[in-house]
Amino acid sequence: MMKTEEKKMLEGNRSMKISDAVKYVGTDDHDIDLFEGQFHVPLGMAYNSYVILDDKVAVMDSVDAVAGDEWISRIKEALDGREPDYLVVHHMEMDHSACIRKFAETFSKAVIVSSKMAFTMMKCYFGDDFATAIASRQLVVGEGSVLKLGKHTLSFIAAPNVHWPEVLMSYEASEKILFSADAFGKFGANDTEDPEGWTCEARRYYFSIVGKFGVQVQAVLKKASALDIQKICPLHGPVLDADIAEYLRLYDIWSSYGTESEGVMIAYTSVYGNTKKAADKLADILKSHGCPKVVIADLAREDMYENVENAFRYGKLVLASTTYNGGVFPAMREFIGHLTERNYQNRKIAFVENGSWAPAAAKAMRALFDKGLTEGCKNLSFAENKVSIKISMTDKNISEMEALATEILA
Repeated sequence: MMKTEEKKMLEGNRSMKISDAVKYVGTDDHDIDLFEGQFHVPLGMAYNSYVILDDKVAVMDSVDAVAGDEWISRIKEALDGREPDYLVVHHMEMDHSACIRKFAETFSKAVIVSSKMAFTMMKCYFGDDFATAIASRQLVVGEGSVLKLGKHTLSFIAAPNVHWPEVLMSYEASEKILFSADAFGKFGANDTEDPEGWTCEARRYYFSIVGKFGVQVQAVLKKASALDIQKICPLHGPVLDADIAEYLRLYDIWSSYGTESEGVMIAYTSVYGNTKKAADKLADILKSHGCPKVVIADLAREDMYENVENAFRYGKLVLASTTYNGGVFPAMREFIGHLTERNYQNRKIAFVENGSWAPAAAKAMRALFDKGLTEGCKNLSFAENKVSIKISMTDKNISEMEALATEILA
């Protein structure tokens, strides 16, 4: 049975209104454990959908399959007896498109508006019979297309590979709203307060899902710079209706692989605790040298994608790994793989290695980055100093850490 406070939060989310003419009809999912099968979402997930009420009625995007009946009910409640004229599909990932068929069957006269590639995907998702059934109800739009609803007009913006190739955004000029697809989204349900605010889970969401596509995000930001945006309505997370310049600034930093916060991240793996002790000692030395922020992460025990987020947040990265099977500890290899496949760039990297008889992790870690450099990573620099430990720290290792700290912070 749903608790009273949960009911209150649900009702508050249901009544959330963007404006007199634009209403929220999205849903929240608290049963989900892993978003996209891999990202932990302890605060749940929101699947956003909106309705624009004008001479013509447009429903903006669908929701995940788990919430189809609830979504249709909310649409009907918002329309209060009217029928929708359009379903605008900005993005075909299943958490936003799974209920398109249910919508088309429920509202048999509504036209589906989307990109040419999206309609091809719909045929793959829902079959030939669905494609035939909606053949006369399709409106293909792309960059520069306009859909007039009355006082409200949607202008479409092509946003390929942010983060799928078929993605569109749309801008409503009268209310200055950007419907941004997955951009500016975050992990977490809308009916649950996030104690860390927007930025932390938005950053983890960005680098987990969109991070590889910085060039494409930059291209869309350039288009957005010509618009007067007063509200952003994303497909996940809250509607952003204040401090828009700050959200745009953060997206510019993230998508250009810039440094958001000055500091050093130390990411380590440790079997018997000796490498952890070395990481802690290096953190103390860095702080004593005036480093403004030091973040330490145990790669085997902490959320991998939060670690990825922090690696992109700070400008300097120290990797401390146990030598394992003559190479890199598995959790470290996974971590570096996440960075390189997301085009990790513009960073200073240093290595600390440990090994019982023949430390070899530093060379192996560097080799993983060298491979990444040929596949999208750019402007990485590597510290000349390294720390090489045999089982446990010595005074010589501490001296190496002092030299490494000086070089990192220079």
